[in-house]
Amino acid sequence: MSRQEIYALVDVNNCYVSCERLFNPKLNYRPVIVLSNNDGCAVARSQEAKDLGIKMGVPLFQIKDIVKQHNVEVLSSNYALYAEMSHRFHAILGQYVAPDEQEIYSIDESFLKLTTYAKHHDLNVYARDMRARILQWIGLPVCVGIGRTKTEAKLANYMAKKAKRFHGVCNLEDMDPKHREYFYSLIDVSEVWGVGRKHSAKLKQYGIHTVLDLARSSPHRLGKAFSVVMQRTVLELQGQACIELEHAPEPRKQIVASRSFGEKITELDDLKEALAKYVQDAVKRLRAEQALCGTLIVFVQSNPFDKHIPYYGKSLSLDLDEPTDSVTVLVREALKILEKVYKAGVLYKKCGVILTDMVDKNSYIPALFTDHDAIQKNENLMQTYEQIQQRFGKTKLAVGSCYLPNRRWSGKRESLSRNYFSWDGMLTIDH
Repeated sequence: MSRQEIYALVDVNNCYVSCERLFNPKLNYRPVIVLSNNDGCAVARSQEAKDLGIKMGVPLFQIKDIVKQHNVEVLSSNYALYAEMSHRFHAILGQYVAPDEQEIYSIDESFLKLTTYAKHHDLNVYARDMRARILQWIGLPVCVGIGRTKTEAKLANYMAKKAKRFHGVCNLEDMDPKHREYFYSLIDVSEVWGVGRKHSAKLKQYGIHTVLDLARSSPHRLGKAFSVVMQRTVLELQGQACIELEHAPEPRKQIVASRSFGEKITELDDLKEALAKYVQDAVKRLRAEQALCGTLIVFVQSNPFDKHIPYYGKSLSLDLDEPTDSVTVLVREALKILEKVYKAGVLYKKCGVILTDMVDKNSYIPALFTDHDAIQKNENLMQTYEQIQQRFGKTKLAVGSCYLPNRRWSGKRESLSRNYFSWDGMLTIDH
């Protein structure tokens, strides 16, 4: 008989809002929303904001009346702050398991494999200790879900958040099966990890409305009707672990860098500045993944929701002669493409770049007649470029003028909190 696996999912409650509240306690117990890039849509909401009916992803302009009526605090996304808090959150959880027993699933979520710890620990106590330490050390509230599989742990985490009776920790692994089935009968099938809205409608056509309905279904039947992923989901709800922890995710198929402009842009030079920045952002991620880009795609578009002017959107791709991670090469080629897709007189809302046809840098073998000296020179240049940026900041050395202040195309972040982990943003005590 195979050993029963046990997993936990630890998740920060309303992560972005919780990070903001840590450094600004005046936000506690108030409705708070955090907006996406360019202050567009709500990407995080406090419980108080959720109770007002503010939905995830809703554009700010659609809820201005609610914001005004209920004095909702509106903040711009402070990604530097959230990234630092995320690093500390995951580092604390890493103290509870071995390195190969932790999967960082997202900025505010970690899967932990607790199988071996169940022999020597009460996992409920173990989980409560995690919560207490994270709250004490970095001030973030978290919930912990424990289950026999990752899918079950994810569902347990949902239950820990929704039901006060669990006090932030829900353990489905040691729960009485009758109680587990009762709770499953109360939860819509759309809340199951990997199901969502897309598949829930079709599942309901099969008479599967709740988690319990799905857990009692035939894995084989649903696998044929949907996919092997749905088959695994059902098996996981039945306690059979099919989804292992991921420690080395597959390389990305593409990298996208794009952002809506702070105001409408018409001039080609402004677009070039913005695109140069996005290419540099994309190359940074490309280099971090030790990959090379084989195909470059550039796109531009006007506002598709503006009914008063005709929509314009266009993209072009370029297959590079040699896959590269050179920022100078990619910026130069991207700007050439931009000149081809640009159309005068259009009020542009957005532009961007896509790096695709990516290959592993360490295993790539250049063609026989490739200019190897040029490749080495580009690599030397990139290393110097990165070292300067790392030491002095990315605004001190860049391709083009994209980091000069007050660019028309730069996104609006009017309600951005300070970066409390920088020298300029550190909290001070006024006498």
